[in-house]
Amino acid sequence: MVAQERVLHPDRSARDLFGFQLRKLRKQQGLSLAMLADELRRGKTVIADVETADRPIPLDLPNELDRFFQTDGLFAHLFKLSLRESFPDWSRRYVELERLAYEMRKYSAGTFPGLWQEDDYGLALIRFGNPRATDEEIARKWASRKARQELLAREDPPLMWVILDEAVVRRPVGGPEVMRQQIQRVLDLTERKNSIVQVLPFAAGGHGALGGSTTLLDFTDGPRMAYLEGSDAGQLIDHAPKVRDISLVYNLLQVRALSPEASREWLHRVQEEI
Repeated sequence: MVAQERVLHPDRSARDLFGFQLRKLRKQQGLSLAMLADELRRGKTVIADVETADRPIPLDLPNELDRFFQTDGLFAHLFKLSLRESFPDWSRRYVELERLAYEMRKYSAGTFPGLWQEDDYGLALIRFGNPRATDEEIARKWASRKARQELLAREDPPLMWVILDEAVVRRPVGGPEVMRQQIQRVLDLTERKNSIVQVLPFAAGGHGALGGSTTLLDFTDGPRMAYLEGSDAGQLIDHAPKVRDISLVYNLLQVRALSPEASREWLHRVQEEI
């Protein structure tokens, strides 16, 4: 007796839609699971589980499917959507709003912001936060974070103005070469008109954002919003009086930080010292 195929639910998630499209195209071309698995040199169970959304999509599978089915990036785009869904609930709404903002102002207290992170630096941070994760799990988490960086490569990217606490640059993550590469990435990004960096030196003393990182998001068709983030939790704020207070704290940080020109010179010096 032939086993009955499971009903798919493409409206449940991007990963389910990925599996639905995979089954649809496979059947249109008259391929069984075994035949497609053989063509892709993968296990039949892997393909079956991806179709039913019972396993995470292998990182290299979307591009393989687009090449095989000649689907012009369909699976790659669906995969990116599925990566966004992998963010925890407390940050998912922020990630959605981030893509709509025309301007982002950030104060980074402990790490370089995710949108500016270089591969080895970002991977090292994820390993620290997930000490029991497998290499594949680490790679998947980094792929989710790195997918966000595409908004900076858009034709009309948002302005991103970042105040880096000196601690971000002084704390070695991943070793000297990783830190040199990470600083170079910031220097490269801030050569563009849409990226600005300021360094807040230790000498600036205490300030109103010592509790964690702060982001202000501005939109063309909506009021400013604020996002406060710690190591494993975040809070999105749209209450206008509170957003004004957070904005004032950020403005005071800008005044006390080094100028953008002096900040780039300072980063160059630190990079040479490492």
